[in-house]
This record gives sequence, C-alpha cells and structure tokens, in this order.
Amino acid sequence: MDLSAINPVLLIASLMVAATPLLLAAIGELVVEKAGVLNLGVEGMMIVGAISGFAISVETGSPFLGLIAAIIGGALLSLLFAFLTQFALANQVASGLALTLFGLGLSALMGQSYVGIKPPAMAKLDLPVISDIPVIGPILFSHDPVLYIGIALCAAVWAFLKFSRGGLVLRAVGESHDAAHALGYNVIRVRILAIMFGGACAGLGGAYISLIRVPQWTEGMTAGIGWIALALVVFASWKPWRVLLGAYLFGGINVLQLNLQAAGIAIPVEYLAMSPYLITILVLVIMSADKSRAPASLGRTFHASQ
Repeated sequence: MDLSAINPVLLIASLMVAATPLLLAAIGELVVEKAGVLNLGVEGMMIVGAISGFAISVETGSPFLGLIAAIIGGALLSLLFAFLTQFALANQVASGLALTLFGLGLSALMGQSYVGIKPPAMAKLDLPVISDIPVIGPILFSHDPVLYIGIALCAAVWAFLKFSRGGLVLRAVGESHDAAHALGYNVIRVRILAIMFGGACAGLGGAYISLIRVPQWTEGMTAGIGWIALALVVFASWKPWRVLLGAYLFGGINVLQLNLQAAGIAIPVEYLAMSPYLITILVLVIMSADKSRAPASLGRTFHASQ
C-alpha cells in the first residue's frame, strides 16, 4: 500500500469532474420536483443523452454539437413522460420507471455500432496565468466548459427559484396545483417546461460521461447515476446549493475509492466500489428526516376539471 502515490491536487480536480454529471442530472430533477412532478426516468434520459451526444460527436467531429444533441435527446424523451403524466394522467412513478427501461433499451440499440470508437476530445479552458497558479490553478481553472456550466446552472436555478416571478409560479404549482390553477396559472404548461428542462439537464449529464469523463460508449455506462441524482434531490431538501454539496460529496468518495484501489489498500475492492453508494444512502437517511420541505403536490396528478 502506497498512499503517497495519491496526489491531493489531482484528487480534488478529479472529484469535480466526477461530480458534474450527477450535479447536472440532480439540478434538473430538482426543478421538475419543485413543479410537483416526480420523474423517476432520470437514468433513462441520461443514457439516451449519452449515446445521442456520443453518436453526433463522432459523426460530426464536434463535441459541442454532441452536447447540443444530448440536450435535445434528453428533452425529447422527457416529452414522452410529460405526455403520459400530464395528458394521459398516468401514474408518475410507473411512467418514470417505464421511461428508464425504455431509455436503457433504446440506447443499447442506438449504440451497437459505436462500441470501441473514440470520440473527439473536448478542449479544456486553460486560462493564461490563472491556470498556472500552483494548487489553485489545476483545481479550479483547468477544466472543460461543461463543468463550469454545471456550477453556473446551479447558481442560476437558485436565483430563479428565489428571486424571479417565474420561480414563484413554479413553486406555487408544486405546492398547490389547484390553488395555482385557480389564480389563472397554466399548471400543465409550467410542468411540461419543468419536465423538459429536467430532461435536457439529464441528457447533458449523460453526454458528459460518454464524451468527457469516460470518452467512450459502453452499454449502461451511466451506472446508476440517475438514481443517485433522485436521492440527492431529497438529501438536498430541494435546495440547489445543497445539491451542489451532495454531488461533490459523492464525486469525492467515488474518486477516493478509485485512488485507494490504485494504492493497493488492504480492503476488498467490492467494499470500496460500493462505498460511494452506501455513504450517499446513509447521508440521505440522516438528512431526509425532515420531510416538510418537499413540495406539497409532489407526485399528485392534476386535472383542470377537478
């Protein structure tokens, strides 16, 4: 065992990368749940975003077009969930689970011809002088643009929910869709827009995995990140900044266990591999004891004739 082989600067920089797809998926799901909708299809939207982004990136040679394709792919798949739950009034839990299964199957079909192919590399934002600052530079200023977009998106969602009229309407729909409807707000439209935003974020998070974090296509490569994102929203008590904290916690533990494996620590590999999920579940149980912060209409079906 050689713990001196673990570079703390690279460790912290790596945890930021590992946390980004989880942060993107979770911040999108937070907006969806703030609107009173429970979408369990995050994993399915992420994996479709992963293969959509990968395929377009390989075919066009542009990772940026791949990211755009992933956003569109995730949003389009979320429209299927929106149709089922907002127009057909299907059960949200069952529809979300079906969306995940559909996404996993569709991505496996779409990705058959892309196994073993290397996508074009995403350029990093190496800022002159700033990126060369010891310790701080490699940690904060030498990453890809999507990582910074994830952090900015978290801040934007926080500001939108707290200070904007649109955020107030969204929260009103999530707390009491009947009262919001009585005040003249279009509950269905608000929820569809929230669902599409969540799908776009999940798709971008999936593409981040296949194009940047692990630049290759492998069937099922999201590996449960969508489910962790769902749990993280609850752990964060539906607060954007706590989503950021939880994503970095999970990312840090995940990267640490990989480094401990490489250092040859005398702990079975299976225990290290499952540690990020176990610790995240433990934190979830502790932090979700107060359920009063959940949107009151979460998971409830709305019909204008009620």
